[in-house]
Amino acid sequence: VAAASGHTVVLVDQSDEILKKSTKGIEESLKRVTKKKFADKPEAGAEFIKNTLKNLTTSTDAASVVHSTDLVIEAIVENLEVKNKLFKTLDKFAPEHTIFASNTSSLQITEMANATTRQDRFGGLHFFNPVPMMKLVEVIKTPMTSQKTFESLVDFSKAVGKSPVSCKDTPGFIVNRLLVPYMMEAVRLFERGDASKEDIDVAMKLGAGYPMGPFELLDYVGLDTSKYIIDGWHSLEPNNPLFAPSPLLNKLVEEKKLGKKTGEGFYKYK
Repeated sequence: VAAASGHTVVLVDQSDEILKKSTKGIEESLKRVTKKKFADKPEAGAEFIKNTLKNLTTSTDAASVVHSTDLVIEAIVENLEVKNKLFKTLDKFAPEHTIFASNTSSLQITEMANATTRQDRFGGLHFFNPVPMMKLVEVIKTPMTSQKTFESLVDFSKAVGKSPVSCKDTPGFIVNRLLVPYMMEAVRLFERGDASKEDIDVAMKLGAGYPMGPFELLDYVGLDTSKYIIDGWHSLEPNNPLFAPSPLLNKLVEEKKLGKKTGEGFYKYK
């Protein structure tokens, strides 16, 4: 998305094999976008793909490429220790003006910023999946984020064609703070035997106009991811009933029934 809007992007990952797969995935995604965007102009579509891919290079060594960057967006595993280790390293090699941002959906931005010496040039940029389709970016301002940094992150979000909303560094920001407790409440409703999961899904789709019901959404997101988020919030606020763990969710994760990606979660998938 950044490359398609004219930014020079270096995509960093752990191996060349992963990067090859990623580049192929980006090409496929661009082809899908151009089919819609340039339906009657195939030449313009081919040009758009070529120009976008020209803006994109790959590397397995983040420290060696960060010296010429204005913005670092981290989107690695949801593990604070691993993220902090990466940010600490990059902080040593990045120029002074470089802004750091995390795409985390559930961890505290402030804790990551504190692993660096650039707390004022650190914020959250939470994109939504699938990024080429979803218009929203949550821009997160910690108590230390400078106004200039915050404005730069908002401007960048607009420059890549997104609609930014702003939120303080609070668990789950806006969307997940409302969405995760809602999904957990649906599980509790089902656990109590008040309604079937199928009826809860139909009710929320037809009654609230949601594209997916809560159980379909949990399976789509991944039950392990949802459990990870709720466990993290529960440890932060153990007395908050909205963050209470669910025995059923824990049992499914233990049985490796993680949703769509494993073929079974609350529902079975062929």
